[in-house]
Amino acid sequence: MLQSRIIYRIILREARFLNLQMNTENITNKEPVIIAENVHKWFDRFHAIRGVSMTVNRGEVVVIMGPSGSGKSTFIRTFNALETYQQGKITVDGIELSHDLRNIEAIRREVGMVFQQFNLFPHLSVLQNVMLAPVWVRRRPKKQAEELAMQLLERVGILEQASKYPGQLSGGQQQRVAIARALAMQPKIMLFDEPTSALDPEMVREVLEVMRSLTKTGMTMVIVTHEVGFAREVSDRIVLMADGLLVEEGTPENFFQNPQEERTRKFLSQIL
Repeated sequence: MLQSRIIYRIILREARFLNLQMNTENITNKEPVIIAENVHKWFDRFHAIRGVSMTVNRGEVVVIMGPSGSGKSTFIRTFNALETYQQGKITVDGIELSHDLRNIEAIRREVGMVFQQFNLFPHLSVLQNVMLAPVWVRRRPKKQAEELAMQLLERVGILEQASKYPGQLSGGQQQRVAIARALAMQPKIMLFDEPTSALDPEMVREVLEVMRSLTKTGMTMVIVTHEVGFAREVSDRIVLMADGLLVEEGTPENFFQNPQEERTRKFLSQIL
C-alpha cells in the first residue's frame, strides 16, 4: 500500500509539472477518446487505408507497428486532418472530424503531434519555438507562455539550450524541442509518427526516455514506432498494420508471445 501511494504521488507530481489535468481515472478510464470507424484513404488509385476501425481509450498508450508502406503514418495523420479520408468516420474527443474547419481547428487544439522530421522554425530560438503556439493559438500572455515553455524544456532535459537555434542542436535535442512544443499546447492526446526514425542510434535513447516519462502522466498517446523494446515496455495495446489493413491488436504480452495471425508472426520473425 505504501509503495502504491509513493508511485501515485510521483505520477501526480509529473503531471502537475507538465500542467496537465490528470486524475486517477486517466490511467484506467475506458472512455473512448479516438474512434475510427471503417476508414478508407486513397492516393489517386492507391488504396492506402482499407476500412480500418480502431478505438483509443482515454489515458491509453497504443503503439502501431508494421512494415514500411503499411499505412501506419497515414492513418494517424487522419486523426488531426493532416491527411483527409474519403470514407468512414473519425471522432476525436467527442468531435467528428469532418470538412468543417471549426471542427478541425477544435481537434487540432487538443491533439499534439511529433513527426519524423522535427519541423522546427530555424529562424526562431528554442524558447520561441515552444512559445509560439500557446501565444498565437491559445492566446496565452507571453509571460505565461514563457514560463510554461521553460518548464517543459526543463522537463525534456534541454533547458540550457533555450536561447539557441535549432541548427545548433543535435537531432535528439531538436526532437525533444519538438516534444516540448507539442506539449506547450497542453493537448489531451499526443500522436508520435516514428519520432526516432530520423535520429542517429545514439540519440534514440534520449528521445525515448522523454516519451517514457510522458506515458507515466496518464496522457493518451498513439505512437507509430519500430522500437520493439520501447513498445513492449510502455504500451497498453499494440496494433499491427499491413497493406492498409489492421491485422491484429492485443496486449504487448499476447502480441509478442502469442500472435494469432500468420501476417503478425511473419512480421515479428523479421524484427525480433
